Order: sequence, then C-alpha cells, then structure tokens
Amino acid sequence: MTTLARKCVPFTPFERELAKSNIAIVTAAGVHLRDQEPFNIADEMGDLGFRIIPPDTDTAQLMVTHHHYDHTDADADINVVFPLDALRELEADKVIGGLARKHVGYMGYTMQLKAMYEGTAPEIANEIDKGSRADAVILTGG
Repeated sequence: MTTLARKCVPFTPFERELAKSNIAIVTAAGVHLRDQEPFNIADEMGDLGFRIIPPDTDTAQLMVTHHHYDHTDADADINVVFPLDALRELEADKVIGGLARKHVGYMGYTMQLKAMYEGTAPEIANEIDKGSRADAVILTGG
C-alpha cells in the first residue's frame, strides 16, 4: 500500500524516456463513464468514491458530475479535464509509449479531508499502482 507523507509531497525524479512510458490520467473533475454511477452531488460533505476508466474508452461516453466548478467547457470537450484523445495523439506521434491500463475519475470536492487523505487518496494511488502499468500520471482538477 502506498503511504502518503503529511509533511511533504513524495517526489521521485522521472528518469524514464517519455517515448517508452505509459501515462495514466487521474482527475478530480468528476469524470466518469455515462453508464457508471454518477458522483453524489447531493451530499454536502462530498462524494469520496472514484471511478475506473478503461484506456479504450470512447471520450463521447465520458461525462462530468460535479457541482463545485463550471464544467461547461468540459461538457463540450471532455479533453479539457480528461485529455484522453490528446494522449492518443501523443502515442500515435510516438511522443509517449502508450496509455496505462486504467485511469481514475473522482470528485475533488469534499469536506471529509481526513477520509480523503487517509482513505480515498491512497486507494486511488494503489489502483494506479496495481495493474495499470503506468509510468507517469497526469493529474487534473476541475
């Protein structure tokens, strides 16, 4: 299990060649597949769940459920907050090695900071760590 440091952000220099690296996306923008359960925007404390998004997802099947930012632009083009098509172009141009086997969307708003810090954040890190084959992660907010 990945451990997060409270006093500092863990940093590991990226020494792998980008053209041989698989990239994952983790977004706090509330992105999920249309057929996945939407994030609970009625809960004033925030939804601590997250959704796994496969790399072969058609971006037309993605949507945003979030009420703490104006996601009009993301609704028009999900790549604004979840640049999956852009990564595919970079892969085709051989700038990156490929896409990781899974990506993650969650709703970044929460009043449950301890639960996010001690529960959801490590769970997301572990999801990416196990079986995604990601060498690097693009983090986006909403």
